[in-house]
Amino acid sequence: MNKSNSLLRRAVRQRYLLILLLPGLIYFVVFKYVPMYGIIIAFKDYDFMRGISGSAWVGLKYFKEFFASPYCFRLIKNTFLLSAVNLVLGFPIPIILALLLNELKSQKLKKLTQTASYLPYFLSTVVVIGILQQLVSPSSGVINALRNMMGKESINFFMEKQYFIPLYVMTEIWQKAGYDAIIYISALAGIDMALYEAAKIDGAGRWRCLWNITLPSLLPTISILLILKLGHLMDVGYEKVLLMYNPSIYETADIISTFVYRTGIKNANYSFAAAVGLMNSVVALVLIFVSNRCSNKLSGDGLW
Repeated sequence: MNKSNSLLRRAVRQRYLLILLLPGLIYFVVFKYVPMYGIIIAFKDYDFMRGISGSAWVGLKYFKEFFASPYCFRLIKNTFLLSAVNLVLGFPIPIILALLLNELKSQKLKKLTQTASYLPYFLSTVVVIGILQQLVSPSSGVINALRNMMGKESINFFMEKQYFIPLYVMTEIWQKAGYDAIIYISALAGIDMALYEAAKIDGAGRWRCLWNITLPSLLPTISILLILKLGHLMDVGYEKVLLMYNPSIYETADIISTFVYRTGIKNANYSFAAAVGLMNSVVALVLIFVSNRCSNKLSGDGLW
């Protein structure tokens, strides 16, 4: 009884904070947790007329169907490879950009550079791919014009499978590096300047301060963001891939989400789409647990 009264008094005392929390809580309940009921259609032969509860149970039928598909291995390989290359090449770029911006002495130049770097994030995926298509166009693109000036033949980059991953990763880095760097810039702003002053008194230069103060201070932020990125390793968004690929490059460009879109959504096979989506979510959950455990052991920092 005393605990309940104490909890009630704390709630009344912090009522304004709870009111601020309410919209976010409602959002997650309505749009994240309530729709989770629909996961059961992955185990049912979903019929739109019968609804979720009235559809027949089929168990693991659609999971088996996916793993028995001749494209299963190719889809998993392409998804993992595309995401892994994007992670390895794209994850360090925002950190490096934040460190470089932190070293700029001119505040005007720093703000201008930071603003220019994160503006591409606000461009839609359609616009980004449209710009890319214009740049690499075999007839009028700047890239092929430069190749022609050097006596080389034009390349239709969007029709050659070996160029899909480089183009995808480059656009991802260009579009998101500046925006992702904001988190690291905020973390850098929280470092106690007295540490740098003490290091300079001891004769430390910029590199020594970077290795012994800046990077260790950023390590908790880097660890948490890396864990979250690893959780999405098998969850590559289909929007950009759909805009970039075509049947001639399916061998390297076809991923799980685009396969689900074609066979599950376009063909109205919602149960199949839900089964593959659930499988991806389970893999993501396992990756988060594993990466968090490794992070806790190696650096002492993690999500929990």
